[in-house]
Amino acid sequence: MTTHRSIRELLTQGEPALTPVEARIAQALLADYPVAGLGTATALARRAGVSDPSVIRLVNKLGFDGFAAFQRQLLDEVEAGLRSPLMMMQTKRPAVAAGSSIEQAYMQSAAATVAAAASMTLPQDYARAVRLIMQSKGRVLLLGGRFSRHVAGMLGGYLMQFRSDVITLPPLSAEAFDTLLDAGPRDALVVFDYRRYQTDVLRFAEQAAERRVPIVLFTDLWRSPIAGLAKVVITAPVEVDSPYDSIAPAVAQMEALVARLVTEESQARSNRIEALERIRAKNAATVDVAQSPRTNKTPKQR
Repeated sequence: MTTHRSIRELLTQGEPALTPVEARIAQALLADYPVAGLGTATALARRAGVSDPSVIRLVNKLGFDGFAAFQRQLLDEVEAGLRSPLMMMQTKRPAVAAGSSIEQAYMQSAAATVAAAASMTLPQDYARAVRLIMQSKGRVLLLGGRFSRHVAGMLGGYLMQFRSDVITLPPLSAEAFDTLLDAGPRDALVVFDYRRYQTDVLRFAEQAAERRVPIVLFTDLWRSPIAGLAKVVITAPVEVDSPYDSIAPAVAQMEALVARLVTEESQARSNRIEALERIRAKNAATVDVAQSPRTNKTPKQR
């Protein structure tokens, strides 16, 4: 059997219901995923403190014909998570239907991926992430990889309208790591980390976690190693009809987080936005203000 859902998803989505013994096996597997499942069934059973037949029963309940089929899917997930752009250039080409163009095919593929992402995160997770960010008494640090740091920067642009002490970290350097000097449990760290996961981003998150900084992680279905450190994990599919993964789902999820934040906006945050708009108007920060200096209307929020 090969399923479109990862084994992690099969174990965590509540269906099928697991017995207490099966739950112990699932916990052992998830604690060191996917490595814990790449040995023998006996090794996994020992790790979980259960019998070998219990492991086989769980594998069968998940829909696999046996432990070998279960492992094949795990290996497929590992291979998919390690794909480089070079490998994908060699093996993946856009599927273009008759009468369509490459651009249209790509846009349709990206739209389908964003739609899939919409069903992968519970509203409670967005709510928890908003609380963690907005109730932080210290700083909110935002971090991403080579491409995903731009999504972190977009979130930083939104957040500074709602609270102070928002810092979007630049590409990590020795100076950026110095930010950890004053980091602690009063702060919050939001990380965007997608395959291929960057070692410097992981190191920063690990050291932040050592200082008890709570972490919100946006990642892909294969889950960054940072997932084990995070208080909230929001995952999304990233594969589209292109050799490159798409950040469109990440942007959509980031904006969904902002939408949740706006609905929970307090009067104090409204006052902050109004003060920001007065500064922008005074300095003709946008074209609409610059062209209409006598207007008393508040320009539309950007």
